[in-house]
Amino acid sequence: MTSPTAGSSTNSFLMLPALLLAIFVVPISIAGTATALPAIARDLGSDPTALQWIVNSFNVAFAVFTLVWGTVSDRIGYKPTFLIGVTGTIAASVLSAFAPNLLVLDVARLLAGAAGAAIGVSVTAIISSAYEGAERTRNFALFGTMLGAGLALGPTIAGLLTAAVGWRGVFVAFGAALLLPLLIHGEVPSLRHERRADAPIFDVHLLRNVRFMSIVLLPVIQAFGYVALLTYLPVTLSSVYSLDPGATGLLMLAMTAPVLVGPTLGARMVAKIPSFTIYTLFYLCIALMLIGNAGMLLVATTAPVWVLVIPMLMLGFSFGLPLGFVDGAALDAVPPHSSGAAAGVVSFMRLGSEATVVAVYAMTMAALVSSRVSDDHLAQEVASGLQGHGADYIPAFVTGQIAILAAVVIGLVATIAMHRAVNRAHPVTTSLRSQR
Repeated sequence: MTSPTAGSSTNSFLMLPALLLAIFVVPISIAGTATALPAIARDLGSDPTALQWIVNSFNVAFAVFTLVWGTVSDRIGYKPTFLIGVTGTIAASVLSAFAPNLLVLDVARLLAGAAGAAIGVSVTAIISSAYEGAERTRNFALFGTMLGAGLALGPTIAGLLTAAVGWRGVFVAFGAALLLPLLIHGEVPSLRHERRADAPIFDVHLLRNVRFMSIVLLPVIQAFGYVALLTYLPVTLSSVYSLDPGATGLLMLAMTAPVLVGPTLGARMVAKIPSFTIYTLFYLCIALMLIGNAGMLLVATTAPVWVLVIPMLMLGFSFGLPLGFVDGAALDAVPPHSSGAAAGVVSFMRLGSEATVVAVYAMTMAALVSSRVSDDHLAQEVASGLQGHGADYIPAFVTGQIAILAAVVIGLVATIAMHRAVNRAHPVTTSLRSQR
């Protein structure tokens, strides 16, 4: 049972904007930061490990703390968790903007990831708890659209800000964007679900829920098929095509703009087409991932940069179509009292896999470049996107793309197996239209 405190309202006009604006900042922190890495390297040094952890520390902390905040939010309430996330992210963004060296910046991004996890978990749980039926489905589509907007605009905003006012302005923007949600956080209702006194800290039944786990498998596949390339494609464009941050940010719109319209389009497909289930959507997205990543191998031929737009668009839709809808469907597959914990698991599967995949991808690329470039310092600069060294970077990129394709194929096989398991367990309800 959902228990709002006295005086709370789930019908405030400003409630949803506050939630959506807050969630908008989280994917910007993931997608936008990598665009500023070459500028950060010029200012604070090109240590590849420290540079990678500017991105990785946020992702790792976010992934770990989604489980923590998932459990905590079910106990203390979703609004306090939301407020902790917003204030913590603002503080971490200020520290990032004034970081004097890479170590301090890495620590600041780790703190930002921990706070961002509180935002992600609480917003998902509040939307799931405060709305029902078609309104809930529509708001989860908006949730997905804002996630997509953050991903779509993140590289562009970061690239333009880096070119205009420097990389520190990127982190100032992260914090400033959260000032409005902080000011209107009173419009967010104080919601939490009643729990039994003997309820476990973490509901392990979530991991045994075949329907739930089959849904959260897709974000793991997307970590391989989309997020790894999204995070480090700006480095590739700098190295191979000698694009500056501003031009890179604009080109990245080809890969991120589809994420703006994808969530609403995907939700409509499942809602309006009788034979189009959530698993049909999954298979469509995986197919787009495979074709798009194969198309990105054109980088090896140094094809004109505009040729890459088509596979980048396909990759954008592969990520955007199920975004938000996956979160709603996953929470719809669990008991209401586990909403916070389930939101934590969804975010953990998404960000945990992204953090792991991005970290392994970055380390692999650095190692492959180092195997070709004997000078360690030069190898570090090439791996961080030094312009004019595409010949040394391209072989590493091709190897990375082949590994991504193999991982997505494995994910496809796993999806088919889980889909069959769901059909056996729930032969009538596998369409999962996220209607509670």
